[in-house]
Amino acid sequence: MTNALETKGLSIQFGGHKAVDQVTMGVKKHELKSIIGPNGAGKTTFFNLISGQLKPTEGEVFLGNKEITKLTTTARTRLGIGRSFQLTNVFSNLTVLENVRLAAQSKAGVRFQIFKHFQSYKGIIESSEALLHQVLLQGKEYELAKNLAHGEKRKLELAMLLALEPEVLLLDEPTAGMSLEEVPAILDVIHSIKNRGDKTILLIEHKMDMILDLSDSIAVLYNGRLLADGLPKEIVENETVQQAYLGGLYDEFTA
Repeated sequence: MTNALETKGLSIQFGGHKAVDQVTMGVKKHELKSIIGPNGAGKTTFFNLISGQLKPTEGEVFLGNKEITKLTTTARTRLGIGRSFQLTNVFSNLTVLENVRLAAQSKAGVRFQIFKHFQSYKGIIESSEALLHQVLLQGKEYELAKNLAHGEKRKLELAMLLALEPEVLLLDEPTAGMSLEEVPAILDVIHSIKNRGDKTILLIEHKMDMILDLSDSIAVLYNGRLLADGLPKEIVENETVQQAYLGGLYDEFTA
């Protein structure tokens, strides 16, 4: 089976430092793969190479059978890659519904028309409302985005990504900055997206305990290199991973 997303020998060098070093990794269609690793392991840089924010020193990126290594970020988005960042990226002075509607309009190729009221686009509005329900933001449609709690902004960002109808979702630490009370809700949303079975998800997360049950497979980056890649149980029991990353947390995760 062709991988939905694949890298071959992907590397990037800044001066004498290789931030990502010969990473070959595949993500199966409709799989959720998590990437873990300590700070400085190269996780976000690896995401930036996949989504096009950075150009590799060497190596290749494939979306299905298509090589996309030299394509722009915009071109990769059009082909089906959706990317979230550690910092939320929403239009603060627009309502929650308007944020999602604009993303849906962009996907549909609908441009602003001065003499046509936005309520004319009934189908787009209905699909936007459905996405807000999917990410557990029903009832918040007419709130200004700037008034949302941080966890709610993360959910709104996911709804905006889904409105672009990506085949592959790149989620960079989706729980970053959240309180402990907010984390279960965003994990429920990601579970919901995964359980629909029509998205391939690559996720960066520092909190290993949060992604064990969520992940189909886990890859470990360490000093820019791929240290291990396998089923969650295999990763937790991998002695090299324990020494390099998990340390004293190993007993907690296998209890």
